Amino acid sequence: MLAAGNRSTPQSDDALEELCRTYWFPLYAYVRRRGRTKEDAEDLIQAFFAAFLAKNYLEKLSAERGRFRAFLLASLKHFLANEWDKSQRQKRGGGQTLLSLDWQTADAQFQIAAVNEPSPDKAFDREWAVALLAKVIERLRAECDSNGRPKQFEQLKIFLTAGKGALSHADAAKVLGMDEGAVRVAVHRLRKRYRQLLRDEIAQTLADDADVDEEMRALFAAFA
Repeated sequence: MLAAGNRSTPQSDDALEELCRTYWFPLYAYVRRRGRTKEDAEDLIQAFFAAFLAKNYLEKLSAERGRFRAFLLASLKHFLANEWDKSQRQKRGGGQTLLSLDWQTADAQFQIAAVNEPSPDKAFDREWAVALLAKVIERLRAECDSNGRPKQFEQLKIFLTAGKGALSHADAAKVLGMDEGAVRVAVHRLRKRYRQLLRDEIAQTLADDADVDEEMRALFAAFA
């Protein structure tokens, strides 16, 4: 995260773009929950990222207050309160697109997530947690694919995301043509690696690894 703010390094642009691509939707959900229309939210988020990159906001993020989640939301709030009103809105469909974001599904995703009508801040935290877990699942899928176990992952990932009893080890063993004991071992290893990747992904958004447990508790509280 801090490396993304150091624009003198060749990896900084890629790191920053990866952060933006992963966590743009929680910002969109926050703006929509504040009452903005779909079109306004799209314009606002694109304009925010343009300012975020142009002014290199991450340089202001120090190790002492290095939670990217909180910093990004605070930066957006500042932008909404002070900078957007002074800026000239870009014509829709014109200008240069900053990031290729999936606007086509964003509003549908927001409508599904809005069923419980959380506050803007709670909506942001919840969607951040969802984006984080999705990133972890994708990393785990890529690892299993590279190890020649794509089918096993697709069958066993339910043990990571669904409630207890959603699928039995015996049923999974039948589909995979494996011994049930081997499936239990595979699930145990998958869960262990999932937890490792989860901690690593959270650590990438923090300046201090010592804050991982606290950040993890905060994120899972968003689902409560």
